[in-house]
Order: sequence, then structure tokens, then C-alpha cells
Amino acid sequence: MTADALDYSRPGPHTRLAAGQSALLERLPDDPVEICAAVTGLVIQPSDGARLGLPEARIAEKDIRPAAGLVAALAALDAAPLHHPRSPEQRVVGTCRHFATLACAFLRARGVPARAHCGFGTYFSEGRGLDHWITEYWHTAEARWVRVDTEHLGSGYVEHPEDLAPGEFLTGGEAWVRCRAGLLDPGLFGVAGTEHAWGPHEISGNAVRDLAALCKHEMLPWDEWGRMTEAYEGRTGPGYDRRIDLLAATCAADEPAALARLFTDPHFAVPPHLTP
Repeated sequence: MTADALDYSRPGPHTRLAAGQSALLERLPDDPVEICAAVTGLVIQPSDGARLGLPEARIAEKDIRPAAGLVAALAALDAAPLHHPRSPEQRVVGTCRHFATLACAFLRARGVPARAHCGFGTYFSEGRGLDHWITEYWHTAEARWVRVDTEHLGSGYVEHPEDLAPGEFLTGGEAWVRCRAGLLDPGLFGVAGTEHAWGPHEISGNAVRDLAALCKHEMLPWDEWGRMTEAYEGRTGPGYDRRIDLLAATCAADEPAALARLFTDPHFAVPPHLTP
């Protein structure tokens, strides 16, 4: 990957739509936040799908990586353009990653610089950072990236999900830096509803996923590669921690050439079998 490939106004491997799908986006709003809001009516969480009685074949939609595959699944359920919200049973099954990635795909299809982020929301449970994905778009007039919690627009979890305040969402790298500095307890970061998926390994895993997302590879929350599995099993040590230090600093600097270069590191590069 080259730095030139990190043009966030253009799709990447997981956000490229298939031939003919762009027509489904034509009547989406022009405002970036409203584009994100349209996605809230297109995706349903697996747990909600199970409560509706959706069959296992539908729940398996959560394993679809490419936005083109998600749009194809939506079109098979309801051929209406994507500005039409679907009834819950006609939404594609996915996680916060799917909300964030679909929004990113739609924004890029409109030429709006956008990217997904993997990290932790700090507004779901007081004092805790829960595994989460959000969308970020470039606000040209204000010359800044705006973070949007696409899944929870209008939900009331946070006062301004359309423009998250600093600290309300921490990328994996941002959480890692704060925990390494002793500012936050890594044991308070993890996956809601689990007992084991908490601690430094969850933070480092999300830091690696966030680097991939910055390099336009928006992976599934349970995808593992490099040394991630070893980290989850407690089989990495100080050397790997220092690599994550470098990763976190590189992501924070947000310099395309450095990001692209780091993404070639065997510890962090997404293997071909996980890329469409």
C-alpha cells in the first residue's frame, strides 16, 4: 500500500460498491450526518435479529465484510433505494462495525472523505470503555474530522452523537496511550456482555483494527491476524507492547505515508484471505 492509496474520498477494498449499486444511493441526503442517519434504518444488531426470530442464515449476515455484500443483502430483502428506512426484519444483520462501514462507503461514494474507527465508547456505562465503532468525516469548512456514532444517532446515549466530543470515543490507539500513561485502568476496557474480553489485549486488538481501518481495511470485530491471537491468550510481552506504542503514535500523527508503511509490518498487515 502507498500513501496515495489513503485518499479517504475514494473507496477501499471493503467500501467499494458493485456495479449498479450506486443508483440505490442517488436519493440519499447531501449532508454527511444525514447520510449516516440513513444507515440507522438499514442495519439491525444480531441480538435484536434473534429476538425477532430471524433464522440463522440471516444472523450470519454479520460476517459480511464488504459494503457491496451488505447492500446486496439489503436489496435482496427490499429493492427500494437506500434512503428508505427498512422495517427491522428487512434490515441487514450487523454490528456497530457494519453501521460505521456502510456510512463510510456511502460517504466515499459521494466523494466525502470518510473513515471508520475501531475503539471504545465511554458513554454506554459510567467509568468503562465498551468496544465500539464509529464513522468520521472531513468537515471542509471547519478543517477537521468529525466523529459520528452512526449506530446511535438519536438514541440518547450521548448528547451529540453527530459530533462526538473529545474523550467520548477513544480509538484503540488513544485508549492504549492513556492506559500506558497510567491515566486509565485497562481492566475497564472491553466487550459488553463478556467476562473474559477485558483488559490490555482488548485495547491492543482494537488498536490494530483501527490501523487497518485507517488504511481502508475495515475488518470484522472478531477478525484476528498478526499476533492478535497471541495477545488475547497472554503470550506476547514487552516487545509487542512497544510495537503497539509505535502503532498508537503513528495513528495519532495521522500521516498517510507513515500509516501505509506501518501497515506493511507483518504484525499488522491484513492477510490476503481476509480481504475481498
